[in-house]
Amino acid sequence: MGLGRAISNWFKSLMALFTGKVDGAREGLDTNPTVIKAKYDEIIREKMKSIHQYKKAVAALVAQEEKKVQTVKRLSSEVQKLEALKAGAASKAKAVVAKLKGEGQSMDQIKANADYRRCLSAFNDFNSSLSEKQSHIEELEADVGEYVKSISDHKVQLKGLMRSIEDLKSESSEAVAEILTAKEEKEISDLISGISVEAHNEELQRLREIRGKAKAEARISKEVAGTTAAQEEAEFLEYARQSEASDEFDALIGLSESEAPAGEDFLGDDRLPE
Repeated sequence: MGLGRAISNWFKSLMALFTGKVDGAREGLDTNPTVIKAKYDEIIREKMKSIHQYKKAVAALVAQEEKKVQTVKRLSSEVQKLEALKAGAASKAKAVVAKLKGEGQSMDQIKANADYRRCLSAFNDFNSSLSEKQSHIEELEADVGEYVKSISDHKVQLKGLMRSIEDLKSESSEAVAEILTAKEEKEISDLISGISVEAHNEELQRLREIRGKAKAEARISKEVAGTTAAQEEAEFLEYARQSEASDEFDALIGLSESEAPAGEDFLGDDRLPE
């Protein structure tokens, strides 16, 4: 049971280490100016794709609008023709009525006349077609009005989207510039504070230790030299004292080079030789 828990903890530690390294690497990439610019470029490309699709949709609306406008133009031309035909049928019917009246025919006879009935039928047909086409034109003109308003709104939206693309391009340049500036400022700050010059700090510490060691050795050498000189002086003084005492002793016992005066008992003279 304990071994299994230990193995499990070991794997968890490995995963935590791996995750930490991945997170650290990702953070490093996220702050890389080249990566940031690439991300902005990718966002701009995706937005441009959406804008192109939007443009196609608006272009389809424009095509529909144009198609309806052309239909209105064609129907308007047909209406003008029907108006002329209608007026022509009425004019011919009027001429037929005038002729028949001149012949003395009654109103019933006139209305039963084939020419009159043909003109009346044509007039009614032209009038009916004219009403239908005018109604269709009105519907189309209403549709065109809606298309115009919708297309105008979409164009405003497209202009706003295109401005957002330009803003993103500017933002991308600013972001890259800010990241580079921040990195440079951090490097300068690190240099000033010594955070990024650990190797130099170690070298300085080593040089200071060498300097301290040299100073210590010099101080010890000086102290040793001073001690040796004092010892030599003490030795010399001791030799001098011993030499003086020996000379005095030799003089007392008559072994000095200058002998004592005759008739003087050196043992009876308490004075020391000068």
